[in-house]
Amino acid sequence: MRAYQEAQRPPERAPKPAVATAGRASLRDYGGSGPPVVFVPSLINPPFILDLAPGNSLLEWLATQGLRPLLVDWGTPGPEDRDQGLDHHITELLLPLIDALGEPPLLAGYCLGGTLAMAAASLRPVRGLATIAAPWRFRRYGDFARAAIAAQWEAAQPASAALGLVPMEVLQAGFWQLDPARTVAKFERFARIAPGSDQAAAFIALEDWANAGAPLPYAAGTEMFERFFQHDRPGAGRWWVEGTRILPGRLACPALELLSTTDRIVPAATAAGLAERRSIALGHVGMIVGGRARTMVWEPLRDWLAETDQIKAGSR
Repeated sequence: MRAYQEAQRPPERAPKPAVATAGRASLRDYGGSGPPVVFVPSLINPPFILDLAPGNSLLEWLATQGLRPLLVDWGTPGPEDRDQGLDHHITELLLPLIDALGEPPLLAGYCLGGTLAMAAASLRPVRGLATIAAPWRFRRYGDFARAAIAAQWEAAQPASAALGLVPMEVLQAGFWQLDPARTVAKFERFARIAPGSDQAAAFIALEDWANAGAPLPYAAGTEMFERFFQHDRPGAGRWWVEGTRILPGRLACPALELLSTTDRIVPAATAAGLAERRSIALGHVGMIVGGRARTMVWEPLRDWLAETDQIKAGSR
């Protein structure tokens, strides 16, 4: 841990320019000359996992592949945002950003961002939807994991209510509980890596992302723990947003889910079960920034987005 904490960091990367804003959220433009692809990251951890480092950025790479990637930046909530639930993030932040483009985009969501993107695709016309490691059937986390998550929320809820926010530390502790031995082992391995090496730099970039992130508004945290994990509203078909029941089978656009058979954060069993799916054997984060991510995820995703856009263009 000391080796990680004391390691030198590169200069912080400047955020891409915002082409639209909605409240505290913004839509950041990564360039490119093709059809717009709005990427929806999770509310947990910063959005820059999709743009982790030079040479390891899904968004910068897609901008060279005939697409125009745009990243939703959720911004940083304060105590005054305590009543902003998950539905608010969709209707008051995400949908206005999509509307600002003036044309239906392709939509892609990672982790919980994929869950929110599913709702957005049910409420707005989009050219296609791709989800990556997105949970939907929360009951399939299993009784043991859900009981541990419920206990964690019971302990954190009073302080979160007082703050009006769910601190990142509460969420991070939940991830650690999924596999605590693995968390310890990865830092043990890092201590044996040569300082200043490319391998060390990659580890630091990823861990800095994993240990960073804005808090959640209290309402969003409450809904995530109680409506999603405890009651499985999406998986049970009981999630309504703006009067619309959010059901994957009712999507009016082409839809693809990419999932990992070795994902500990979002197990494959929790996926929505879209008709078009691709299963791979990479970890939750490895799907985006791992050594095999380009060939196993980036390139298939690019091909699907481009093909879907051409099909939609031919039907217009």
